[in-house]
Amino acid sequence: MSEELVAFFKVLSDANRLKIIGLLAQQPYSVEELAALLGLKASTVSHHLSKLSKVGLVNAKADSYYNVYQLDKRALEEKSRSLFSQEKMTASIADVDVDAYDRKVVADFTRTDGSLKTIPAQRKKLDAVLRYVVKAFKVGKRYSERQVNEILGGYHEDTASLRRELVGAKLMLREGGGGEYWREE
Repeated sequence: MSEELVAFFKVLSDANRLKIIGLLAQQPYSVEELAALLGLKASTVSHHLSKLSKVGLVNAKADSYYNVYQLDKRALEEKSRSLFSQEKMTASIADVDVDAYDRKVVADFTRTDGSLKTIPAQRKKLDAVLRYVVKAFKVGKRYSERQVNEILGGYHEDTASLRRELVGAKLMLREGGGGEYWREE
């Protein structure tokens, strides 16, 4: 899938091909007309049209002695819908390690025993650390504030800040002004 997406973008990454698409979106043209409009050689325009044709964006029909090219608007819409569907976009990142950033940040901010050297000030880094810390709590289990503080104390002495940030980031929920805390998935 990602090869198809890369091929599509490679074809569109040339300024002259984008101009050709723009012109063909208005009306059909022959190679010679496009060459004159763009100030290019006919062979260069033919090369670009060949690339656009391979990905299904343009097609040709014979008109007397010339081939007249037109943008296949329906194919463009279908290709856009297909290439940019949620499934295809998700598949394009299948080999990306989405937790790599979190692991790097956690490694930077933790000691060998897993406790925090410091609580990050930068929001993105703090969020990564909070995602690490919240794993100490079982999903759905209710904890008293004292139990939460005991667990968080293993990570950092400022348990109030960690507790407040976990609730603020909605990684943990709280009932009452200091009642029960729990983690939802």
